Amino acid sequence: MAAIGKIRSWGPALVAVIGLALFAFIAEELFRSCEATKNQQRQQVGQVLGEKISVQDFQALVDEYQEVIKITQGRDNLSEDELNRVKDQVWNQFVQSKLVEDEAEKLGLTVTDEEMRNMLREGTNPMLMQTPFYNQQTRRFDVSALTKFLNDYKTAEEQQNPQLLEQYQTVYKYWKFIEKSLRQQTLAQKYQNLLTSCLISNPVSAKASFDDQNVESNILLASLAYSSINDNDVKVDDADLKAKYNEKKEQYKQEVETRDIKYVAFQVLPSAADRAALNKTMTEAQQQLQNGAAPADVVRKAQSSVAYNGLPVTRQAMPSDIAARVDSMTVGQTSAPFETRSDNTLNVVKLIAKSQQPDSIEFRAIQVGGASIDAARKTADSIMTALKAGAPFDTIATKYGQNGEKQWLTSAQYQNSQVIDAESKNYLNNILNGTVGELKNVELSQGNIILQVTDRKHMVDKYDVAIIKHTIDFSKQTYSDAYNKFSQYVSENKTLEGLEQNAQKFGFTVEERADIANYEHNVANIRGTREAMKWIFDAKAGEVSPLYECGNNDRLLVIALTKVHPVGYRDWESMKDELTQEVMRDKKYEQLAKKLQGVKTIADAQKQGARIDTVRQITFAAPVFVQATGASEPALSGAVASTKAGAVCAHPVKGNGGVYFFQVQNRQERQGVKFDDKQQEQMLRQQAQQAAGRFFQELYRKAEVTDNRYLFF
Repeated sequence: MAAIGKIRSWGPALVAVIGLALFAFIAEELFRSCEATKNQQRQQVGQVLGEKISVQDFQALVDEYQEVIKITQGRDNLSEDELNRVKDQVWNQFVQSKLVEDEAEKLGLTVTDEEMRNMLREGTNPMLMQTPFYNQQTRRFDVSALTKFLNDYKTAEEQQNPQLLEQYQTVYKYWKFIEKSLRQQTLAQKYQNLLTSCLISNPVSAKASFDDQNVESNILLASLAYSSINDNDVKVDDADLKAKYNEKKEQYKQEVETRDIKYVAFQVLPSAADRAALNKTMTEAQQQLQNGAAPADVVRKAQSSVAYNGLPVTRQAMPSDIAARVDSMTVGQTSAPFETRSDNTLNVVKLIAKSQQPDSIEFRAIQVGGASIDAARKTADSIMTALKAGAPFDTIATKYGQNGEKQWLTSAQYQNSQVIDAESKNYLNNILNGTVGELKNVELSQGNIILQVTDRKHMVDKYDVAIIKHTIDFSKQTYSDAYNKFSQYVSENKTLEGLEQNAQKFGFTVEERADIANYEHNVANIRGTREAMKWIFDAKAGEVSPLYECGNNDRLLVIALTKVHPVGYRDWESMKDELTQEVMRDKKYEQLAKKLQGVKTIADAQKQGARIDTVRQITFAAPVFVQATGASEPALSGAVASTKAGAVCAHPVKGNGGVYFFQVQNRQERQGVKFDDKQQEQMLRQQAQQAAGRFFQELYRKAEVTDNRYLFF
């Protein structure tokens, strides 16, 4: 009992301990839940209308689009800039599709399977013309060819033939992309057409539009330029700027967050010692070529970016700087090392031979094999004997399981190859040097090839040329020295103030960039700055970044975040320069307009110091350019159109470059044009369609789009 009583006396303490334990348990679970949510968010590329897209799904779309480009353009790889454009295109297409699908669902718009079948049967959609099922003869999409392919693909799947499936898979994926894109495109067109039909034209608006474009006025113009008043004589205070800001506030609303930075970017360049070392290597290579060393060995040893294959090539196969030189060189000549700034290289070139050769050669061949190499040689000798005796080439080819068809070899097919093995070179040389009708028995390590050239066309200049092209690079020591210097600068200056105060001391320059958005692919047009972009959108104003190594492994970068501009209205101080110009123009207008108070004629305006000019052919549809003030003035065009011929304007006109007073001298319709109501209405309908195309901007604003691509791409 005493023990129980003692335990009871601990009651309040036990409750507190148990409460703390429960709280710790709940807090731990809450923390885990928050971490899980954050981890999930970190894997999201973006969100549209509440629908999230993961990095894996987005990458799959990018890969799909890449494959389409590779198929349609015959490409193997895309450059970094091209890949960035692909990512932008994929993102824009994803957002657009989601916006249209959402609106279409509300309106009941769909693209039915029957509509898709009808489009395929018609075969006129431009997208279908890019598929393998386009018939060159009919110049239409061949739906029967598609049907056959899909059936063959299904059969290959059922037979589980991996080799056959692999051949079909690429085309099948490409077709599914086209089919998906066609459906999305058709739905978007339906929605846009629905909007366009709400913006109709009529004969009255057509005539007004025609007159706006073709009724011309000639005026006598008095102008007082704002530049006639010195900016220092105009007082602008914060109250003026705030008032102007409130007047134009809607113009300063931004849909995405942007950030301002200051940064120091240093590019590592080759030192004088680096250049001297490379020049020594190139001079040695030049001397070796002059002394008759094997070109392939010299080119390889000098680490040239252009390989030597020993075959005659056209000028198109050479770098442009080399092609510009070879015609002025004599056979056997070797150039001194020369620099090409456009590609930052040092070069040596030797013209070994120059000849006139066909750009295209037609030939046919029979491949000869056997149980052993001796058997192949013996069979090849027998074939040569039969052919020389008059046996038809195609008949002999058929006997050995081949068709012996003629085929063309062009210079472009071989001359850009970086590496050509000895046997391929032997084979090509026999084709290139063969005379029409001559039979050749070419011996290779795996057998023989019976070869006959049947035609040679398009004689061109070809060159046997050894090219040594080497990028002028910095050495490891040069980079190390630059890195140490930049690292010292960054480590000694942890604040923006320090970076700015000491930049000149270290030989650096602080630059700035305003309004960086997270959809940009790099910082300050420097490649490889994704990590720096992440830092910018995670940092707080006033922070300084770590040192980044970026570019083509030749740039050093440090960044200071100076300001964050969140979604919404920009603060008036960030727009101060623009607002100052606006207010200054208003105040100058007030001063100059006072000079024109009570003015009734152009002569009166001239007495007030106005410049008088005759301005001709002013239309309402196009802003007039005033030479006297150097400004384009849409307000003046509107005022002229509303003033009768012979009359003066009712009041001075406030323009972009000055204050104006004018008299309309005469007005007439432009000569050589005739009003066509049907044509004009069609033009207005096209303009309405373009206007309807801007509906995406409004849909985008309402869709609460989140774009986190910078975290991954």
